Formats: sequence, C-alpha cells, structure tokens
Amino acid sequence: MAITQKKSKRKLTGGMYKKLRKKKKMDFGKDFMPPKLGEERRKTIDGLARNKKQRLFEVEKVNVFDATGKAKVVDILDVEKNPANPHFVRMRIVTKGAVVKTEMGMVKIVSRPGQHGVLNAVLVKEKK
Repeated sequence: MAITQKKSKRKLTGGMYKKLRKKKKMDFGKDFMPPKLGEERRKTIDGLARNKKQRLFEVEKVNVFDATGKAKVVDILDVEKNPANPHFVRMRIVTKGAVVKTEMGMVKIVSRPGQHGVLNAVLVKEKK
C-alpha cells in the first residue's frame, strides 16, 4: 500500500467522499528516514519533473555560519535538544530546529537534512 498525501476518503460522519480521480505519482509520499549521527551516507532520489533530492541518512559534519556570515565546516559531537521529539535526543537524530554541540559551541540546525542533503546551522552561543 502506498503512502499518500491526498485528502482522506472518509468524511467526519464516516461516510465516503466521491472519488474524483485516480492516484497520481505526485500524491505519493515516503517514509520518514531520520538523519542520525555517524559516518556520512546520502542518497539521490527522484522528485517530480526531473527534480532530484538529496536524502541524508547519516551525518558527521555541519556547515556553521557565524554572525558575520562566514561558514566553517565542523564536527558534530552530540545532539543536545530537538523540539521535534524529545526522544530524538537520545537516538541522536538531527532535524531542522535541533540544537547540536560542536567544536565551536552550540549551533541550531536551519536546513532540512532529509530534503536538502546538507546540514547548515547558525551559532547559538560560542564556546568559552
């Protein structure tokens, strides 16, 4: 059975909606494959209209942007906080909005690693 992004077949009352059209490729979704900490692994998947997406499965480095806008590639040490799910911290899953500890200090992830294939972050507080 395919994962779909379409409207539900059933009404709030339990009745069925009329079928307007068949399933299309643009309606299909994918399972959530969370990017974890580890040796870098990525995969290119096909999107619609010849678009390509980079799916990031494991990551060990992050592009950190400081207040001046300069970027530096640093290693990720650990996941400190993840507002998406508190259990993602102990499973070491990195999503957008997660706060990770690096060599430069605490950084907040601003990219979507499962969609973009890169991990960009901004500096939250510097290491003393």
